[in-house]
Amino acid sequence: MTIKDFPGRGKVAVLKTTPDTVLEDYRQLMHLAGYQQALPKDVETILKINVSWQTWYPACSTVPWQLEGVIKTLQDDGYQNLIGGQNNTVVVDAYVAERNNKQKIIVDQYGVRNVHLYEPQYKWVRYEPKQPFLVLDKVYPEGVYIPEILIGRNIIQMPTVKTHVFTTITGAMKNAFGGLLGTKRHWTHGVIHETLVDLLMIQQDIHPGLFAVMDGTFAGDGPGPRAMRWHEKDIILASADQVAIDAVSAKLQGFDPLSIPFIRIAHEMGLGVGDPKDIEIVGYDISAEDWDFIQEDTFASRGQKLIYHGWLHPLEPLLLRSPLVPWSYLASNLYHNVYWYPFVGRKRVEAALETKWGQLFESYGDGEVVMPGIEPQTAAIALGGAALLAGGLLWGLWRLMRGWKDES
Repeated sequence: MTIKDFPGRGKVAVLKTTPDTVLEDYRQLMHLAGYQQALPKDVETILKINVSWQTWYPACSTVPWQLEGVIKTLQDDGYQNLIGGQNNTVVVDAYVAERNNKQKIIVDQYGVRNVHLYEPQYKWVRYEPKQPFLVLDKVYPEGVYIPEILIGRNIIQMPTVKTHVFTTITGAMKNAFGGLLGTKRHWTHGVIHETLVDLLMIQQDIHPGLFAVMDGTFAGDGPGPRAMRWHEKDIILASADQVAIDAVSAKLQGFDPLSIPFIRIAHEMGLGVGDPKDIEIVGYDISAEDWDFIQEDTFASRGQKLIYHGWLHPLEPLLLRSPLVPWSYLASNLYHNVYWYPFVGRKRVEAALETKWGQLFESYGDGEVVMPGIEPQTAAIALGGAALLAGGLLWGLWRLMRGWKDES
């Protein structure tokens, strides 16, 4: 094991907060974590905003007070060259997401440059690893390409405290997933834990400074990162050690951090500190906190796991790496946007808006909260596309089976 040394290694700041004090609490939190020692001032700093859904849902994406608290602290302390970084996904429109999650309001208010990393003006360049990858070179034998704009700049990862269907919990290390990998990032889901460790190695190489600020005012358990049960936990975290902050988040949620492979592997490789007994926690004493969260699957994620690890694994190239792959995007949209949010999530959002944090969210911008219902056009397109792709899938399976028969 080669220990990667950096300012703030093994140190995590945690505070309890309220809507009335949250901006000042973020300032105190970042100072407790020693962020200025981790982030040099003479280079630009990217704020890697998290959007897991284009619709606002508690604990799902970077919240406006998290973004505002971080930007205000940075600017007050003399960090003037700030960039808000957004990535797209195959199921989330980041332009819609940044509006509905009230993130664009904040970057505009504070005069922060806002970039969408996948736009054609941002070049992607081949990354040559300084030490061997665990898996990325095997997933992408043609080479690993990353956004050139990330190289040589500080980065602050801005996740929330929540569970995840593939990684048990999602936090600082997972937040790099969308920014560093392109639209074929789903190819890594079968080796997601090792992928997150590879991405951390890339980050520690390309960024002069690396930091994470995590919001747990709302926290989510169940089948995250979207179809979750929300909980008011009033907690915020910060650290220069992505492994340590994810370990503390996992421990708060009730999981053993070292039982989560990406935390354990990164800890064993010396990329950070994942063993809670070796982590210095400053600020709020979390020893009495155990939220007893549960990681669960959705119908869609169960199907994906059958492809990545189960009896459908031989069909992975056909199902997820061929022209048939849009079936999976449509399946996700059907489940989350046509069924789950209108029939389950919307009621949970309405209840969340009655809480202190929900009222704070509502207060940003024009005071409106977008809560979509079933959009007939979206449903029709999704259902029609699903039927078309189902036919294509059956045709592809028939061709594949014929090929097997001919070979035998």
